[in-house]
Amino acid sequence: MSAVAQTTNESATQETQELVKLTARAAEKVKAIRAEEKIEEGYGLRLKVAGGGCSGFAYDLFFDQAQDVDQSFESQGVRMLCDQMSLMYLVGTEIDYVENVQGSGFKFTNPNVKSTCGCGSSFSV
Repeated sequence: MSAVAQTTNESATQETQELVKLTARAAEKVKAIRAEEKIEEGYGLRLKVAGGGCSGFAYDLFFDQAQDVDQSFESQGVRMLCDQMSLMYLVGTEIDYVENVQGSGFKFTNPNVKSTCGCGSSFSV
């Protein structure tokens, strides 16, 4: 492979990795859930934005098989899947896993969000 082609591939990979990032803690939790529930490696973690919640949109995470319209990318060794509509709301988002006195779950830090509801489960852009 030529140096030019190698540089181009590295840039494309870097851009793809920056679409949505998982923290190390979130990736470990996703891997633990996959192992506990015996989810096949062919399934990726689907990131979805759906209408709903008190602010207009809500996040959804679940394991799913890739569809033709999906964009597939990886962060911290976890393959993620996202449809184009959801991805336009998620670009630049970091997903963490938090445990505190209020409970535990995945926390989305999304630079596209203009406001969230009081319970933190929905958002608007």
